[in-house]
Amino acid sequence: MLNILKKHIEKFAQVSDNDFEEIKKFFDIRDFAKKENLLEEGQVCRHHYFVLKGLLRKFYINEKGTEQTTEFAIETWWLTDNFAYEHKARSDFYIQAVEPCTIVYISQDNQEQLLQAFPIMERYFRFVYQRAYAAAQKRVKYLFSLSKEEFYWQAVRNYPEFIQRVPQYLIASYLGFTPEYLSEIRKRHLS
Repeated sequence: MLNILKKHIEKFAQVSDNDFEEIKKFFDIRDFAKKENLLEEGQVCRHHYFVLKGLLRKFYINEKGTEQTTEFAIETWWLTDNFAYEHKARSDFYIQAVEPCTIVYISQDNQEQLLQAFPIMERYFRFVYQRAYAAAQKRVKYLFSLSKEEFYWQAVRNYPEFIQRVPQYLIASYLGFTPEYLSEIRKRHLS
């Protein structure tokens, strides 16, 4: 399964088979059950997670006690609480398995050691962070420039397989509205 990580690295940086044998020693791998938390609010965020199989979500509990999903990660996507990870701080978020997952993860200390031992991995992680930042920027733009309904249909057009895979109540949470409102939007489209 770690070949998935190797192929992902090779999209952005050239790594020999011998180097990858050493690189993978900096990572750990683990399975998580559906609804199992990898990180909970208040815990120090110690890991950056790469999805080999499954689906993760990052969320927080808002002032009304409602879960607000802020990000998802499917196969070959990375996910963490970036601020808490970089500062070894307590997280304001939860990271949870939406489906049974196989995850490769790295601690911040191991990541620093990895970057010293294999400087080419600096390039890889730069691309990972750039893509995550670009996706966050696009989401903010959509939040401010589209109606809730347009935001939903934009997501359906851009990520149809993803929208089919994620439970509707989590799509609603991510888009910032109730599951009932999402049902209304979908019904109007079918009429």
